[in-house]
Amino acid sequence: MKDLKTTNTLLLILVIPVVFYLLKILSFIFIPLVLSMFIALLFLPLMRWLAKKRIPKVISITIVILILVGIIKIGGELIKLSSQEILSAESSFFERAETKATTVLLSFEDFFGVQRNEGENVLNHYLKQNSLVGSFKSTFAFIQNTLSITLMTMFFVILLLAGSLDFQNLMNRTLIKDRFSSIKAFMKIEHDIIRFVKVKFFISLFTGIGISSACVFFDVSFPVFWGLLAFVLNFIQMIGSILSVVVLSAFAMVDLEFTSQLFFFILSITSVQVLMGGILDPIFMGKTFSVNVITILVMLMLWGYIWGVAGMVMAVPLTVFIKIILEQFPRTQIIAQFLSGTNTSVKLLVKRTGQDT
Repeated sequence: MKDLKTTNTLLLILVIPVVFYLLKILSFIFIPLVLSMFIALLFLPLMRWLAKKRIPKVISITIVILILVGIIKIGGELIKLSSQEILSAESSFFERAETKATTVLLSFEDFFGVQRNEGENVLNHYLKQNSLVGSFKSTFAFIQNTLSITLMTMFFVILLLAGSLDFQNLMNRTLIKDRFSSIKAFMKIEHDIIRFVKVKFFISLFTGIGISSACVFFDVSFPVFWGLLAFVLNFIQMIGSILSVVVLSAFAMVDLEFTSQLFFFILSITSVQVLMGGILDPIFMGKTFSVNVITILVMLMLWGYIWGVAGMVMAVPLTVFIKIILEQFPRTQIIAQFLSGTNTSVKLLVKRTGQDT
């Protein structure tokens, strides 16, 4: 029995890297599939309500599709508005930005002792023509991948809501054999994911409004763009809010001099992020996403490496999904408790050690 247990453990250790490798290679399928699963969970209560009203499933799915198209339309209009905002900027802004960037780069060169050709433009030295062409190609590829993922996601959402892909039944056949336990776990996953998306959406929305308002008040350029960027980045747990503050603070130096005005602007956008992400977010989440901070950071790096930005956005819901599944089995409950970071994990470890002894 000990040899069999050791063999199973070794096989599991060997299988896990292979699974993650397949997830990375087949990301063009798994990203829209997992994303569609989360989106379908959001619309399941609406589908149940429409079913109670005896509305045909075809009409219900059409309503969901119209809602999704409306959301994409609103997002497209906001992106279009922010793009027009940047394109209509005065040439003096870009001149100031070039001057400030040159000053900062010269300071870094002096500090690190970087040698450069005499008389060569600083920005041209670091931004070669090839890099511009490469950035254009990468941007085009990003837009192409985004469109393909969006279309595939909507296709999978339709299949899930139509019942062609029954996730609960699939989970019952593969992961949790007991039907009652699988239904209970599925309902918990549905409840937690819906709550996460609702809270995250409104927190991100008010964060974006707060950032845009601060830009307007302090006369910082492109308030719509910065508000939209803060809204999107806020979906990346912990890292997104820090990144938005750092990037916006750096660009604010173009419009604001190194005075108290710049200090209070940075203080205001930091306060918005602290209020929304550090205070209101945990209050509204409650114990729904009781996941250890270290676990969140590790999962952000792991899923970010596997699926890029999409993986970082879905890292926390995926972690909670894994935690709920692990809670259904006595042998893996201790791992779920470690993911939560609660004291119960220590008690379970002591109890398990006593039983093995």
